[in-house]
Amino acid sequence: MNFQQLRYVRAAVQNDLNLTKVAGELFTSQSGVSKQIRELEQELRVDIFVRRGKRLVGLTPAGESAAKVIERLLQEADNLKRLSAQFAEADKGRLIIAATHNQANYVLPRLLLRFGAQFPDVEVELLQGTPSFVAEALLRGEADIGVATEAVDGYPQLETHPCFTWQHVAIAPKGHPLLELEAPKLADLARYPIITYSAEFSGGSQVQQVFERAGLEPYLRLRAMDADVIKTYVRLGAGIGIIAQMAIENGQLENLAVVPATAGFFGTSSTKIALRKGSLLRNYAYQFIAMLAPHLDPHVLSGRKRAPAGAAVPAIACFAERSDLLFGEGGPAELDKARAFAAAAGR
Repeated sequence: MNFQQLRYVRAAVQNDLNLTKVAGELFTSQSGVSKQIRELEQELRVDIFVRRGKRLVGLTPAGESAAKVIERLLQEADNLKRLSAQFAEADKGRLIIAATHNQANYVLPRLLLRFGAQFPDVEVELLQGTPSFVAEALLRGEADIGVATEAVDGYPQLETHPCFTWQHVAIAPKGHPLLELEAPKLADLARYPIITYSAEFSGGSQVQQVFERAGLEPYLRLRAMDADVIKTYVRLGAGIGIIAQMAIENGQLENLAVVPATAGFFGTSSTKIALRKGSLLRNYAYQFIAMLAPHLDPHVLSGRKRAPAGAAVPAIACFAERSDLLFGEGGPAELDKARAFAAAAGR
């Protein structure tokens, strides 16, 4: 038995039993993958996979259990490598963050500038996508930390921690009739075509559910993953937009305005940090988490110490209270840096 055989089994499970994909991912031949898996099964004296001819079509009952053990073994092997790196190169390495577009564009720039100043020898890579993309990147070991909304809570293999809360707001082109209302109602918004987030984002589904609970049937003209895309179509007059608060606080509103008194219409959401359970991170990764969520103790997260018994649940700030994340505090120079960083991350 060797680690390469274990990696082949894990890759087969992760790639829906497609050995062609496994071979491409691990830079080997399909026949070599099949041979190594067969040899492992012979050594274990159980079949891990159900076969139809040469094709893998499922996991056997023994294979279901073996796959879980293999995942734990490989995770602990990765942990051992990271543990040795903690002492050999304490503040040098790579940090891969998977994040949704809103978090990468409007939340992380100032934080990553601070992190880069504190850890200049750590290379940071940003992966961007939907909440499910963020979760899958963590589960596949392709990212160290995930930053998304509460949509990542539905994965039992992940542990999630709140960073801050935020709300949705409505936006419209300057001169729009909604902007003349002092206290618009939800029904007023429903009179116009709406542009908001894709349903896969907690925001997209949440917006629709609020209208439905009020007995309203809004015309959802367009859904998108990125607030900047939503803003573009609102500027063009395609409808009104409903976007996350951070896209207002840290974003451009050129030719747009916030519809008054709409911040409370769609409830409160939260940005979450997601980690793969049982995964040991480098020290600088825990420091990054502490920057994003100051109420979390990096020593508790890393397992170096236990949380105090009976400790009160810390209060979570709202985004508008997080001056460390708001672009405006650092003045024009820092704002330009943050925008450049966000633009580079989006490429």
